[in-house]
Amino acid sequence: MPASYYAATAGPWAAAPPLAGEAAADLVVVGGGCTGLAAALFAARAGLSVILLEGGRVGWGASGRNGGQMIPGLRKGAVDLVKMLGAERARALLDVAFEARGLVTGLIAEHGIACDLKTTGHLLGAARAGDLRWMEAEATCLAKVMNYPGVDLLSGAEMRGQVATPYHGGLLDRGGGHMHPLNYTIGLATAARAAGVIIHEDAAVTALEARPGGVTARTRAGTVRAARGVLAGDALLHGLMSRVERRIMPVANYLAATAPLPDPAALIAHDVAVSDSRFVVNYYRLSADGRLIFGGGERYTPTPPRDIAAFARRHLERVFPQLRGVAITHAWGGLVSVTRTRLPHLGREGDVWFAHGYSGQGVILSTLAGKLLVAAMMGDAGRFDRFAALEPPAFPGGVALRGPLHVLGMLWYALRDRL
Repeated sequence: MPASYYAATAGPWAAAPPLAGEAAADLVVVGGGCTGLAAALFAARAGLSVILLEGGRVGWGASGRNGGQMIPGLRKGAVDLVKMLGAERARALLDVAFEARGLVTGLIAEHGIACDLKTTGHLLGAARAGDLRWMEAEATCLAKVMNYPGVDLLSGAEMRGQVATPYHGGLLDRGGGHMHPLNYTIGLATAARAAGVIIHEDAAVTALEARPGGVTARTRAGTVRAARGVLAGDALLHGLMSRVERRIMPVANYLAATAPLPDPAALIAHDVAVSDSRFVVNYYRLSADGRLIFGGGERYTPTPPRDIAAFARRHLERVFPQLRGVAITHAWGGLVSVTRTRLPHLGREGDVWFAHGYSGQGVILSTLAGKLLVAAMMGDAGRFDRFAALEPPAFPGGVALRGPLHVLGMLWYALRDRL
């Protein structure tokens, strides 16, 4: 993260002290990303005293180092959701997910968060000609079954007017966009502080105990006792709750930022966020100062490559050969979590509520999840329950076999992408 474009262009944040000694609150939140910060903010607004514990620095996990792509909905598409749940349940689930965009843009406006917000849309490029069949079905299902008319099917020629790389066609979601994710996360943290949340950084939780009558979170230097808890560590749980860890797979993602381009619009004409239909997704967008921020590429183990910039360059130049040799000024990466169903995992274990497994769409979905957790603990559990009822199955072999399964899966799907 220190080598990232986001860290280099981050807004001001006064570092929070580690936890020292004993403390008490109505709610203890574990994790200083968007899920935890949103939960803390909405809990404080509801009148609860809140202490948030972050193991490193606020926003330096997946929330602050991702691609910054705002993609409405869920990773699993509307057609697949209808097959899985039926039209009525699928529509009810997506109705909740679609709230995320308005929630995030509303918080940005309310708190004056300077995060380079662009509501220009999200473009999904068809890497194969056959992808246009399911894309057309997806656009039809979104419009006619989900009552979401904001998606257009584009031809190959129309795609070439959008982005300077050959796609067979694509889907343009006019509700999408992009932003500087670390500055958004810092903005959430600043708003939470202003609402009365006590934040501790460098306060990794080593044990989280939920017993009748309360929740105890322990760090190496202190303890927080609370009536309720929120666990929001995503891929970095480190043994805090086996029920969650068995159901998420930590997956590495790596990004690079180029030097400012002489003509950014020649690459992405209308400043949309872009991803493609490969299983191992390429995703990219322009920064506010005209750089290409590019992520993607196959990595068969969660350990980082020795040279992240060189790793990212291979995939960047494959998508944009006209950028061969372009200067790369920043390169970074880390872990995110996915589930077997590609649906987020929201749930409750005693008096601890949790949300993880956004499967690549956590930029705005994570903020919504934090709000839903607090609504549920305050007695309004309807929307939370729609997700909690879909708890993803555990990975076979549990935590011990996740790594080998990840390697095998990446090899298989990388082969499918090539074929």
